Amino acid sequence: MENHLSVKNAMAIVLTLLLPLGLQAKHIIGGVMTYACLGDDTYEITLKIYRDGNCTDCADFDAQAFIAVYNCSGNCSGQTQANPFLEINAPLLSATDVERPDYPCLIPPDVKVEEGLYRFELQLPQSPESYFIAYQRCCRNVTISNIIAPGDTGSTFFTEITPQAQQVCNNSPVFNEFPPIIICAGAPLEFDHSATDVDGHQLVYSLCSSYDGGGNLLTDPLYLTCEGARPGPACPPPYNTINFLGPNFTPTQPMGPEANLQIDPNTGLLTGTPINLGQYVVAVCVQEFDATGNLLSTTTRDFQFNVAPCDPTVEAVVGAADLNTDQEYVIVSCGQNTVSFTNESFQESFIETYNWSFMVEGQEVSFSDWEPAINFPDTGTYFGNLVLNPNTQCGDTADIRVIIYPAIEADFSFDYDTCVAGPTVFTDASFSGSGQITGWSWTFGDGGTAGDQNPVYTYATPGNFPATLTVTDINNCQDTYTLPIEYFPVPELIVIAPSDFTGCAPADIFFNNLSTPISEAYDITWDFGDGGVDSVISPTYTYEAPGTYTVSIDIVSPIGCQIDTTFGDLITILPSPVAGFSFTPDRPSNLEPLVSFFDESTGATRWSYDFGDGNQSIAPSPTHEFRDTGVYEVRQIVTHPSGCQDTLVQLLDVIPQVRYFLPNAFTPNQDGLNDEYLGTGVLEGATNFRMIIVNRWGETVFETNDPFDGWNGRKLNTGNFVQNGVYMVLVTFTGPRGDKYEYKSTATVIR
Repeated sequence: MENHLSVKNAMAIVLTLLLPLGLQAKHIIGGVMTYACLGDDTYEITLKIYRDGNCTDCADFDAQAFIAVYNCSGNCSGQTQANPFLEINAPLLSATDVERPDYPCLIPPDVKVEEGLYRFELQLPQSPESYFIAYQRCCRNVTISNIIAPGDTGSTFFTEITPQAQQVCNNSPVFNEFPPIIICAGAPLEFDHSATDVDGHQLVYSLCSSYDGGGNLLTDPLYLTCEGARPGPACPPPYNTINFLGPNFTPTQPMGPEANLQIDPNTGLLTGTPINLGQYVVAVCVQEFDATGNLLSTTTRDFQFNVAPCDPTVEAVVGAADLNTDQEYVIVSCGQNTVSFTNESFQESFIETYNWSFMVEGQEVSFSDWEPAINFPDTGTYFGNLVLNPNTQCGDTADIRVIIYPAIEADFSFDYDTCVAGPTVFTDASFSGSGQITGWSWTFGDGGTAGDQNPVYTYATPGNFPATLTVTDINNCQDTYTLPIEYFPVPELIVIAPSDFTGCAPADIFFNNLSTPISEAYDITWDFGDGGVDSVISPTYTYEAPGTYTVSIDIVSPIGCQIDTTFGDLITILPSPVAGFSFTPDRPSNLEPLVSFFDESTGATRWSYDFGDGNQSIAPSPTHEFRDTGVYEVRQIVTHPSGCQDTLVQLLDVIPQVRYFLPNAFTPNQDGLNDEYLGTGVLEGATNFRMIIVNRWGETVFETNDPFDGWNGRKLNTGNFVQNGVYMVLVTFTGPRGDKYEYKSTATVIR
């Protein structure tokens, strides 16, 4: 027994200080405590605690349950938390997932419940008073719907071993089944909440109150007190019941009056139909009576019932039908008494039986095919339904309304002149058994539409067009009819542009065919009057020779309609000169800028030159001096006596040339004659000029980048006079168009 008991509160406090105080354990969803008598005043106590397995930031089960035993008659006024009859630190033996129950034909949400098991033995000598074994813990889930402040409300799980139970070595009842962890909203609940008593005593079941315990205090030194989140150990009775959120919720109506939750006092069968979604604290008590009617024990199971929406796996669905506001599948058939039904019910693997039934002429007619084809005798409205798995929890029913209307048939004719472009007249010939067609919708195949009964329509272009009529009658029945229309008339009048033309040879003329209707499908023949022909709608043709020409066009439609027109003397082509000239020199330059031009044109009587530098001339063979280098566009325009002109453009390049000469001696004696060594020439446009003069030892005596800067015979033009003798000269520069130039010579100094 010493391995199971501890009376040292100090040890409990030490263990608690090792735990994180921030975990308020807002996860408890139920529990129950029972006892079994082992004989010799020894009892085995079983405590089961249930927690939300999907809770986040919540505490796990207590590694040790701080349990207290009090010996009193229900009001232990002489005993306190500090001095219970016994104190037990019961270790957690196991933590397992509670198996989800089977929900036939329903898919419940994902809810997880874990069970923590604590079991220990006690030596309790017989006493004229009861023994209360209790465990307390805060707190419950904050999402509970039927109690006040659930996040601050704890739980007390206890069992009472009465004096009568002690005398007969009684065993408390043990519940047989675990409650369903999910209840589907709107689905009938039927759960066997019965218990087994090994002693065979009478058991009476009822909906009762759950008990509060512990508080929401998380800090030392209050954490282990009766107001703390983990009383260590549990506090003495009496224990307070939890506060329900009245008036809708009470211990006997824990899910509200709409759920009609009831338990059979004799069998423990719990029934009802929870409607409102939420989480509800529900407690079931089982009282144990001996043969003389003495109450031996009361066992309370406290549990959180989760009412959630469940998706049905079996649902009756009729395809190709509209669902009206009365939740009926409506099928409308126009002129067809046999209706083929489409069964889109699901999940088919759970559907064992199905039946279609309709009231026909006062009698119910049934069909057992999955997708029957049903023949209704006449027009009218017929009511029926599709029933799946009747009289089972997996069943569903679809109500059906079938409306049989008289037939409607779209029809029309059309009339138009096949060879002459003009309007097409459409005539409606549709029929409805209802006697009243209310709407006409026309599409003419080229994007055009109309809503008249008998429209007149003009096609803008030829082609094969599917004309379609959709008619609607008073019953909203519709039918559609399509006829192909070959619309290939020839134009009533051939119109082309230009309407006349006078121009110079050669003349490129675009003949724009403005006739309508016309398309590439037509056979078109052009005759341009000079032997040339073409077959496109709007050709471009070149007249090379002068003259007057008659143009004709012939058009044949794909269905053989034909039209032709001749345009007499439509085109007049005038003779033109041919420009031509040459010039010399063929490579003029800044040193030879005078250019002579020689006329080589034919058929010209007037000439005009533009030299590209702002100057012109009307002479047949002019001479012109270019004042600058560069490339010029020289344009010659010549005019024929007819007034026609021709133009020739040639490029003329005036080349920039350089000339440079170096002397071979000079006399720097300051007599004013030949005192400076300096090159001469034409350097217009030259860049990067450099002259360097060195003596026979390679020493530089003069250097410059200025072509107009000469050597005066002194060293670098500022030092002493150099000795008479021969000096080496090197000159380099870049020409106007990037050519590199290099000159080498000698300079003899003579005094």
